[in-house]
Amino acid sequence: MPSRRALISMTSEEIDGYLRAQKTIMIVSNGQDGFPHPMPMWFHVTSNGVVQCATFAKSQKVLNFRRDPTASLLVESGEIYSEAKGVLIYARTQIDDDPDLIMEALVNINTRGTTVSSSEEAELRARLVKIAQKRVLLSFHPERYVSWDHAKLNGGY
Repeated sequence: MPSRRALISMTSEEIDGYLRAQKTIMIVSNGQDGFPHPMPMWFHVTSNGVVQCATFAKSQKVLNFRRDPTASLLVESGEIYSEAKGVLIYARTQIDDDPDLIMEALVNINTRGTTVSSSEEAELRARLVKIAQKRVLLSFHPERYVSWDHAKLNGGY
């Protein structure tokens, strides 16, 4: 009989679909004082599986990732145990200050799951120009995934 872990683990396709359906991810950097520094962020996943967030260049998380690029990322959902679902990602962080990359990420984050016309996208870009100027792009390159979907147990525990 397979282990419980094997029973509830998601396939890579399920992980990808789950991540693309979520809006908020908890990113965890390692603080200088040794304590984890968790922060919720809106995000998107690129076509090659890189998780991206845009954040203030002078934020504590950016300082932490400059010092130590290792990151833990968590997305979870479910109101009761039988619905508990989540993905934990262990990743390496890349920090970019390229305005074009930052703008693309901000557009992708703000249009997740919606179709926008070219005029709507142009309006969005115009609104984001000022915001993008003070931000950097955090790109998390996954090294390992841990996942769970308790609905796969069909109510059995």
